[in-house]
Amino acid sequence: MSVILNRRAAPMLRASVALAVALLAGCAAAPSRVDPFEPMNRALYQFHDTVDTAVVRPVVQAYVDVVPELVRTGVSNVFNNLDDLFSAVNGLLQGKLDKFGDDLGRVVLNTGFGLGGIFDLASMVGIERGNEDFGQTFAAWGAPQGPYLFIPFLGPTTVRDGTGVVVRIALGPVGYIPDVPVRNGLYGLGAFDLRAQALGAGALVDTAALDRYLFIRNAYLQRRRYLVYDGKPPPEPEEP
Repeated sequence: MSVILNRRAAPMLRASVALAVALLAGCAAAPSRVDPFEPMNRALYQFHDTVDTAVVRPVVQAYVDVVPELVRTGVSNVFNNLDDLFSAVNGLLQGKLDKFGDDLGRVVLNTGFGLGGIFDLASMVGIERGNEDFGQTFAAWGAPQGPYLFIPFLGPTTVRDGTGVVVRIALGPVGYIPDVPVRNGLYGLGAFDLRAQALGAGALVDTAALDRYLFIRNAYLQRRRYLVYDGKPPPEPEEP
């Protein structure tokens, strides 16, 4: 029995040791303008990646293998429908009335005729998702991006985007469900759904990246910049 427990504990032990070593060894690294906490972020990423590889990814892969694709798509559509509602709110807050109208129309159509969002009828008729969030709204209001951060089990973010995520969670309908097991179950299902959608991206990173941390950081920041500027970002400032 002790051998089994030791085998199960080994990935967590290795991750903890790697986290401590990286935090101590990375203090001398030259800071980056966008990632001044890079030594800490790398350590947190290494911890996250170790646990994800040993525990989270196999469980999510089992979910993908066992649950029929039609069911998984329905789950994704329901959570996307909630995101479309918040996208509509953020479109309005940013003065993007076209996106506000499209996203609100998506919610009305998918909720009313798509069985609460299980079926994405709006996409079938060509109504595109706005993909607006509170991080983009804060950017439109002039809030600075702030340093890049890597949060274990949440992933890459920035101070501005992370604040937007907190607002999104605080205002989301799931948080108002009084039954704690049901509420936590929905949070867990949402996390499973997001991780399942990212399985293919993980394979791309494994294939294309020499430095996984840098690849993920740069891809995230470029994607967020693209979204903030609605697909037309200005030239990026050069590193000092």
